[in-house]
Parts: sequence; C-alpha cells; structure tokens
Amino acid sequence: MKKINILVVDDHELFLHGLSASLETYDFINSVQTFTEVKSAVSFLQKEHVDLIITDISMPEINGIEFIKLIRKTQPSQKILAISMFPPVHNERNFYNGYLLKDSKMDVVIKAVKTIVYDNGTFFYDKLPNVSEFTFTKNIVTKREKEIIQLIVQELTVDEIAEHLFLSKYTIETHKKNIFLKLQVKTNAGLVKKAIQLGYVS
Repeated sequence: MKKINILVVDDHELFLHGLSASLETYDFINSVQTFTEVKSAVSFLQKEHVDLIITDISMPEINGIEFIKLIRKTQPSQKILAISMFPPVHNERNFYNGYLLKDSKMDVVIKAVKTIVYDNGTFFYDKLPNVSEFTFTKNIVTKREKEIIQLIVQELTVDEIAEHLFLSKYTIETHKKNIFLKLQVKTNAGLVKKAIQLGYVS
C-alpha cells in the first residue's frame, strides 16, 4: 500500500493537532502537514503535492468552501475531505470527495481517507441528513446566530453587534461567516431575504 501525504486545515489548534497526531499513528500515512490559515495552506500547495486535503468548513477570513474553490481552479482532481461541526449545506455533493462531522470516530475518518485516496470513491457519513433537508429549516442556525441575524437585519455593524453582545469583533465575524455559509447567502441583503423566508424576523 502506497504511503500517502495529507494536509489538514483547521483554525482550531486543539482539534487540528489532535487529528494530526491520530493520523500519524497509521502506517499507511507518510506525513501530515497542518495549517490554521488557508493562505498558508494555499502557499504550501503551490509548491508541494498531497494525496488528500482535509479541511474544516467554518473558518474566519477564508472559509472551507472558498478554500476548496481556490484549489479546484488549479488542481481540479485534488482529493478533498471536508470535516465540520455542521451538516453540509452546499448543493453539489461532488464539490468535495467526502464530508464528515467533527464528532466522527477515528475509524470512520480512516475509512473515509482510504475510500477517497485508494478506491477513488466518495465518502459521506451516513448519519448526515440530506442537503435539501437543511437548506430551508429553521433549526440550522444556533440561538446565538439567530441573535446576530436579527441585529444584522437591524443594520448594526459588526463592531456594534460585538458591543451589544459583549463579544469580540473576531467572534462576530466568525459567526457571520458561519451564518452565510449555512444559509447559502453572500450578502447582508441576501441574508435578510433568507431570514424573512425562514421566519427569523418578520
């Protein structure tokens, strides 16, 4: 069995190092490169080849979907496993080669890696709901995210929301990116429209 090289991108260092340490215990894995920032990962990939990219979806600055789009432009056949705290909301299941929730057991992660790399297959953990079931459900966002949505609808800025909720600007920006990703919107106007559609605001 050919040994493989893996790149992992996640802004949560505890999870990143935990996953990396676990992967490195398997004999068929040659190396595991880790990055907390997408920009650094992209720079690395411009110079080095990896057999599999494992990326978080919800990240500040550049989220996982944007990261995958960047990779697909220059390396359309690159194998990618997305891993997230949230169920998938992207409509194209062939956008990535696999999708797992972060609470997946390690044996499931390894099964996904082997299926994608060695069998040239796709792997979507069978506990994941159908994408369409999540697109228009009110339960897709958390209570905190609903609060932020309502404040965005009131036209408050990120700084004003942070002050109102006694949170950091960084935290609000991360929540906002997650909200945009979950609801599949790109602008505040699109968010307002979807929020009304889902009944978050009247």
